[in-house]
Amino acid sequence: MRHSRLAAIGIAATVITGAAATLAATAQAQSDAVPAATTALSSNWYASAPYLMPQSNNPPDPVTVMNATGQKAFQLAFILAPNGGGCTPTWDGTSAVSSDTAVAGVIGRIRGNGGDVSVSVGGYGGTKLGQTCGNVSATAGAYQQVITKYGLKAIDFDLEEPEYENTAAIANELGAAKTLQADNPGLFVSVTMPGTAAGTGWFGTQLLDQAKSIGFTPDNFSIMPFDGGFTGGSSQVSALEGLHGLLMSHLGWDSATAYTHEGFSGMNGKSDASEMFYPADFQTVYDYATSHKLGRFTFWSVNRDRQCSGTTDNGVCSNVPQSDWEFTKFSTRFAGATPPVTSPPTTPPTSTPPGGSCTATAWTATAVYTNGNVVSYNGHKWTAQWWTQNETPQTGGSGVWKDSGPC
Repeated sequence: MRHSRLAAIGIAATVITGAAATLAATAQAQSDAVPAATTALSSNWYASAPYLMPQSNNPPDPVTVMNATGQKAFQLAFILAPNGGGCTPTWDGTSAVSSDTAVAGVIGRIRGNGGDVSVSVGGYGGTKLGQTCGNVSATAGAYQQVITKYGLKAIDFDLEEPEYENTAAIANELGAAKTLQADNPGLFVSVTMPGTAAGTGWFGTQLLDQAKSIGFTPDNFSIMPFDGGFTGGSSQVSALEGLHGLLMSHLGWDSATAYTHEGFSGMNGKSDASEMFYPADFQTVYDYATSHKLGRFTFWSVNRDRQCSGTTDNGVCSNVPQSDWEFTKFSTRFAGATPPVTSPPTTPPTSTPPGGSCTATAWTATAVYTNGNVVSYNGHKWTAQWWTQNETPQTGGSGVWKDSGPC
């Protein structure tokens, strides 16, 4: 994932601290031992796990999110090399995994509520272990410490700049991933990399070639189609089709195999490059992912999965109209579960201005609308152009609402 994940940490810490402090205090109260998952979840849950920073960017209580959405797994981010250098795993470059109790407490809460976690290594910022560990064996050893400490059943290799452009570092990461697969039978392994309009760029295709050369096949190769001039869900679907072709041409897979080893890792709301991704865009990609049987559907991040209030910090809210955890429900649906029904809003919909006499049903944030549905809002009739939920009728936005004139 990209810039806002680490760049926003300092801002988020000063803008909104209450939930983070509560979560940290709860986690610190846990035992040093990490409660093991009673059983591993089915792989579809690890394939749907959205990213969550457990120590930064005003983390929400994961149990609250689980109970509101039905989501069972989260992708905890990020494991990095120490900021001062070395080959030992840390959280965000600062907190040693070996002595961690805070994240262990978060994992304990998730597992105590019937869920589990995957851990993501790498990300956009900081120094990666593949850069500092020197060889495949040392890199794998560092990551094995994380797997052993937390009893992991899944791990994600988020390979981005500058490591992404370092041939030796990528060789260490992919070699380590292959080693971990062999040493931890059943481990769910995803590889996440930047996306482009063509699927992925030159360094991405080099990564695919490197994986093939060492005989490494993860559960999926996922791209992040944002921060690259993307416009809505249709452009992301086009990029995923491009990746599908690259998986076939570079790895020698047939079409069905390529789709089942392909993944989407999106960004909910406003991206670092000011691209806007609304729930309707996630619906477009979700429909593509499920109809083509893609192997993964995730996004950055749960920390952002709420409407902004009192701040526009891109690290802690989405900057688009939404209900809390609305994007997470797409992950839950991808896993095959039915999300809980969101409670009706406590505030009534905007009434028709004096003099208006709309006969169309008033728009509400919780209702689902499809192509052709007509609602009334602010004295006008609005017609839905495709599936939407919780997007206020307006001119502009994602374009889902067409102004059909005054009532």
